Amino acid sequence: MSAAPRLGIGIIGAGRVGAVLGAALRAEGHAIVGASAVSAASRERAAALLPGVPILGPETIVERAELVLLAVPDDQLGPLAAGLAAVDAVPGGQVFVHVSGAHGTGVLAPLAERGSTVIAMHPAMTFTGTAADLPRLIGCPFGVTARGGAEAIAQALVVEIGGEPVPIAEADRPLYHAALSHGANHLVALVAQARALLAQIGIVDPGEYLRPLLTAALEESLRRGAAALTGPVRRGDSGTVAAHLEAIAEADASRASTQPGDVADTYRALALAALARAGLSAQDEARVRGILSPEPAAEAGQADQEDPS
Repeated sequence: MSAAPRLGIGIIGAGRVGAVLGAALRAEGHAIVGASAVSAASRERAAALLPGVPILGPETIVERAELVLLAVPDDQLGPLAAGLAAVDAVPGGQVFVHVSGAHGTGVLAPLAERGSTVIAMHPAMTFTGTAADLPRLIGCPFGVTARGGAEAIAQALVVEIGGEPVPIAEADRPLYHAALSHGANHLVALVAQARALLAQIGIVDPGEYLRPLLTAALEESLRRGAAALTGPVRRGDSGTVAAHLEAIAEADASRASTQPGDVADTYRALALAALARAGLSAQDEARVRGILSPEPAAEAGQADQEDPS
């Protein structure tokens, strides 16, 4: 257990992130003085991860806590900070920590104006909201934005629960979060599409079928970046790319009534992105691009139909 001073911590938002971080901080000897939990799922999560912690309203939590963890959706963070400051719930001298990746400390300006220390501390991982997340915090990078003495507080909190604090400038937070969201959330959509295609041809467990391939691709891309590219675009196999598009278009059409028919569009967009990084000769790149890109004449004809003027 850490020898750093123990704090009374309140959690506003016992969602998947807030409840897990609260449990991790509690394990380090901090007292969780209260948690807010609106939904039934949040209350169940709090009961499982934070047993014995009272469920309280935000204002009561702020009154009782030395450090308040704000674990609410991105768009709710600004209104929450402004609301707490407006009703004089903040006595000043407390520490407010939010876990949003999209925001720096500016979103907590109303609380800072009341004399509070403000910190942005974003864990760069996906949470399940269960105890299984706790060991995954070990070595997890946390994007930290803070000023002055608040930096030391943020770093100490992250290190206590086993994470790795990484400074992120206030102005860089939107791009930082865009990179993480693009990599993680869009990966989920991509894998879901691949699973759907395999299920359509009768693969019983498409996730397990994909696991060796995707695991190797992920590890290599994390290590080598675009140099890890393989497959028909990387080889300049335009005929294979054309066959893929035809098969995917048929698959999209056949299940359009039950699932999104967007795989062909995704394939084209990502194949073009891969093509830009494939390092092909100009001739090979032009041939593949011709398969992937809509014909200019077709685009012009469509525009004429849409805008007869």
